[in-house]
Amino acid sequence: MITDDIPPGAINGPTCTTLRMWQALSFSSIALVLDKVWVLLKCSLHSRHHMAGEWLAYGELGLAAVGFAPFAIHHLSCNSWANQKLECPEELSGLEMTLLLPVWNEELIIEKKLSNLAKQDFKAHLVLVDSASNDSTLSKAKSWLQDFPDAFESWKIIPMQKRLGKTTAVGLALDELERFEGIIVMTDADATMMQGALTRINRWFSNPQIGAVGGSPIREGSIAGETNHREIYTRLRVGESHHDSTPFLEGSLLAWRAGIVSSSDLHYSANADDAQIATAARLNGLRSIQDPNLAFSDQMPLTNKGQRRQKVRRAQGLIRLLARKRKHWFSKREGRFSKILRRNAWMHILSPIAIASAGVLAVMRNIAYFPESTLMFSLSAMEVYCLTSWLLARFNKSLFGFRAAGVIMCGLENLLVAMIHTGRGKSLHMWEQHTDVRKALSER
Repeated sequence: MITDDIPPGAINGPTCTTLRMWQALSFSSIALVLDKVWVLLKCSLHSRHHMAGEWLAYGELGLAAVGFAPFAIHHLSCNSWANQKLECPEELSGLEMTLLLPVWNEELIIEKKLSNLAKQDFKAHLVLVDSASNDSTLSKAKSWLQDFPDAFESWKIIPMQKRLGKTTAVGLALDELERFEGIIVMTDADATMMQGALTRINRWFSNPQIGAVGGSPIREGSIAGETNHREIYTRLRVGESHHDSTPFLEGSLLAWRAGIVSSSDLHYSANADDAQIATAARLNGLRSIQDPNLAFSDQMPLTNKGQRRQKVRRAQGLIRLLARKRKHWFSKREGRFSKILRRNAWMHILSPIAIASAGVLAVMRNIAYFPESTLMFSLSAMEVYCLTSWLLARFNKSLFGFRAAGVIMCGLENLLVAMIHTGRGKSLHMWEQHTDVRKALSER
């Protein structure tokens, strides 16, 4: 029989205790689960944090490889190509020669330049194009030519009414020489040609495959960084010449076969007229080569600022030329030359963008993520090396092991600055005067 007289504690006491035990166990389990979830969440966040740093490192490494690879590849190729046979013929071509001398405000050195040309062992014609000089360049040139009437086969001065840049001056001269059938030799007022230069140039053109020949510079008063830059640059140009042709030649001493390049091949609003001529000669069917034994000397700008300004101007001209010739990068018709164009486009256009992007990723990674792996530590060491190389080269310091990298880094900087100028619509094609250079040359 069931009654209601059971004491309350007989049942409720043990039951409550059990319930409290189950509650405690439940709360402990929940706390343990939450703790595990939190640990997993932290690990996940740490893992994702670490993974993000790793991905930035991989991106930086990939971009750096894209940026630096063409320099290594092309340097090795040019060293190999330079072993291919390319010799200057012994016999003269039998062609007449015309000296093309564009000038602007060269009163300090114009007489010395004319004297250097007159002392060559090959007598040539002279066409002087004056780009609206506002000093005594024109009067001094006329006076000197009248005082030495037998210095050249003939001479002519083309005065321009307005300064429009060197490329325009060269175009006017080509129109004037439209019926000339010999060799045109362009030289700058601040370049001193070696003895026998004209004879050596004339011999090159006895080879019917040669369309353009450029000289190799000896920089007066140059500093370590510039010397390294020129050594690397010359090796590349000579290697390209032996393999097929180089798209870039030095306007300070550049010769080409009359008729192979016309004024219509030139872009007057662009600079790098010498590279335009070299590339046009090759695309018109003949070879463009740089002769390491055809030397000329000139004076480098005496300040770091002047040197960088000169290089940025040159860089813009080469970038714009390569971009205009993009249809020839993969042209089977151009053969070996298309590969040379393609690699130079890679180095001059793609590489600076890739390295700049890698630099952005490097800054982001070093700010947000402490190096925690071998990859990151190795990458940080590479960054320190590149930064040191760049700073040494930029301040004209030379240190073994950093020279080549520094030259490349500064070159990429100049190319990037040139791109920025181009993107802003700023053209650097107007002829710039380095007064310090002219004074240094006049005092020799």
